[in-house]
Amino acid sequence: MAGTYLGSVVLAMEQGKRAGEMDTSVKSFPRLAVFLPNMKGGGAERVMVNLVDGFIQQGYAVDVVLVKAEGDYLKQLPAQARVVDLKAPNTYLALPGLIGYLRRQEPLALLSTLNLANLVALLAQRLCRHSTRGIIRVESTVSIIKRSPHKKVLERAALKWVYPWADEIIAVSHGVADDLAAYAGIARRRIRVIYNPVITPRLYQLASLEPEHPWFQDTEEPVILGVGRLTGVKGFSTLIEAFALVRRQRPARLVIFGEGEQRARLENLAHALGVASDFDLPGFTSNPYAHMRRATVFALCSLREGLPNVLIEAMACGCPVVSSDCPSGPAEILAGGRYGHLFPPQDAEALASAILQVLAGDRRLPPASWLRQFDQEVVVGQYLHILGVKVAVEEAVASAVSPPGAQDERA
Repeated sequence: MAGTYLGSVVLAMEQGKRAGEMDTSVKSFPRLAVFLPNMKGGGAERVMVNLVDGFIQQGYAVDVVLVKAEGDYLKQLPAQARVVDLKAPNTYLALPGLIGYLRRQEPLALLSTLNLANLVALLAQRLCRHSTRGIIRVESTVSIIKRSPHKKVLERAALKWVYPWADEIIAVSHGVADDLAAYAGIARRRIRVIYNPVITPRLYQLASLEPEHPWFQDTEEPVILGVGRLTGVKGFSTLIEAFALVRRQRPARLVIFGEGEQRARLENLAHALGVASDFDLPGFTSNPYAHMRRATVFALCSLREGLPNVLIEAMACGCPVVSSDCPSGPAEILAGGRYGHLFPPQDAEALASAILQVLAGDRRLPPASWLRQFDQEVVVGQYLHILGVKVAVEEAVASAVSPPGAQDERA
């Protein structure tokens, strides 16, 4: 076991050396780097794609540093982004490779996301002893994520010890920020809140296309829509139970896009409640937005979230929404219920009541000014300010116009 571990460390260090030896001719100033495990499907990965795209649109060079370069979202990265594959066996063993990258490339800032990647990024920043700013992004309510008591103790100690090393800590919602401060003992004033860059030109482009599912092309009966992985934490069993209650009062249909281990359980529940003929689980779709635009109501039923992107996407597509008031994010997105109906998590009767209110005309759509805070351009500007890019640009320009013989203070 020990030999295998040491061998993995040596392998990771050798890969880190190679990462540090990449072609430096493409270095530019300022260069930004983002770090995460991979680009497999998930909310965090999708947000990083939007941020990288936004940084590049603003004229900055961006490296996407991955523990392992794999996942569907790799194809969605802009062509101008440089992917750095550390080829590490896991996130822990990516540490030597990340140190090698930072020492050779010296990006202005390193932005990481997901707790373990955040810890490794801050350790690498501390050990490489360069001026790269370490920015971490926290995207979930860490205190309520299920894990063993032993792992929870270790994680809490690690967050409390390492997270304060960050130059900036970004939380995706006020609820996440409050939770992190209490859980890890970090001063709340040290945590900044920046919402996710969810609303993009591509979202509106995809929303304008025709939906694939035939129920969204037939407007005779209202269609209730859910989107997400078919897991217990997403609460789709509550949605099916609520749908059965709705069907007792009026015709309606329910479609849930997504895949996961609860597919059979959800299908069996629909049969047991007698609503299978008006219920469909079509699987994953690459374009939920066209369906959001045509849906009568969108339902989020999660037990926990950080800042649910899918809720914002539905609102941007002009779809009325109902959401569980779970920790955290939905209440902030919906302004406490002003721009959508909130209900207690796992309460099927309250959810059915909220859906029926929307179907009766109580749509509570938000104004464009409210959605602006989730716009890619706005959020990217907030990130660039925190990353210190604009200051770096000014310093670079000043250095470039210095008279001959002037001393370079950075040397």
